[in-house]
Amino acid sequence: MLYAVLQFVHVIAVILWVGGMFFAHCFLRPAAAKLEPPVRLKLMSSVLGPFLDAVMAAIALILLTGAGMIGLAASQAAQTGGAFFMPRSWTLMASGGIVMMAIYGHIRFALYKRLAAAVAASDWPAGGRAMAGVRRWVGVNLLLGIAIVAVVFLV
Repeated sequence: MLYAVLQFVHVIAVILWVGGMFFAHCFLRPAAAKLEPPVRLKLMSSVLGPFLDAVMAAIALILLTGAGMIGLAASQAAQTGGAFFMPRSWTLMASGGIVMMAIYGHIRFALYKRLAAAVAASDWPAGGRAMAGVRRWVGVNLLLGIAIVAVVFLV
């Protein structure tokens, strides 16, 4: 039962992160592109701040639940006298997740910081450059997230 709860929380946190990136990249960004730069950049900054905070919480849950599931599987193997070898899909998922977390860190602590500062200063060209970087790295992270989900279900 504990394993199922950990797995549920893990998947919900992944859905929040990857689904949120999909929504922002594929629907919010194209709609916002029709707005004038000051309005667009204020909107995107206002949306990204809370979303990035929610992703930080999701990352914490992903790390905790992932470690918990690995620990439970290893403990069960030890209790039955067997050895625990992490499945290849788990290793790929964990490795890809770490790369995604590093990219998230760049988006949250460098690019978004620049975007928020540019919006606060009404520096729309700087805000546009920061937003272009956010868009590029969110696209990369979205593709990685989809690839990781594919690995989990197809490998």
